[in-house]
Amino acid sequence: MFLNKEVGLDDVMQIIAEKLEAGGSVTFNPKGTSMLPMLRDGDDTVVLSKPKGRLHLFDLPLYRRKDGSYVLHRVVNFGSDGSYTMCGDNQFAVEKGITDDDVIGVVTAFYRKGKPYTVDSMKYRAYLEFMFYSKPLRKVIASTVSRSKNAFSKLKTKKGKK
Repeated sequence: MFLNKEVGLDDVMQIIAEKLEAGGSVTFNPKGTSMLPMLRDGDDTVVLSKPKGRLHLFDLPLYRRKDGSYVLHRVVNFGSDGSYTMCGDNQFAVEKGITDDDVIGVVTAFYRKGKPYTVDSMKYRAYLEFMFYSKPLRKVIASTVSRSKNAFSKLKTKKGKK
């Protein structure tokens, strides 16, 4: 009998590290919204493998922050010291100073509704180009939407007080 139990990465990290070190791969369902629209919270599945050397621009590594939390974000730049700058597809704030020692594995494929997508596919590469080059425009749109919501909320509150 199989039990469907959700476990935290801390509980299985040693097993994951051993499997990746032995050349295997690991699949799991990531949590959170930082990688939307590519990865949906708990719905999609990623396949992780051990990186083959240094990470490249747009690679999607699983890494451990200095505070012990695990993050799956994209490489968006490189530091002069050889570190990586990471950012989620659905975020605008970057995280600098991630090193190779922090990296556990890198996404080589993912599944959405059972359909596999590899990081080498043309569709995925087109998605990456769009997400990277549209980021300044998406940031302006997100900021405008946020300001509009705040203004609308203030108007609504003012009307309610009368």
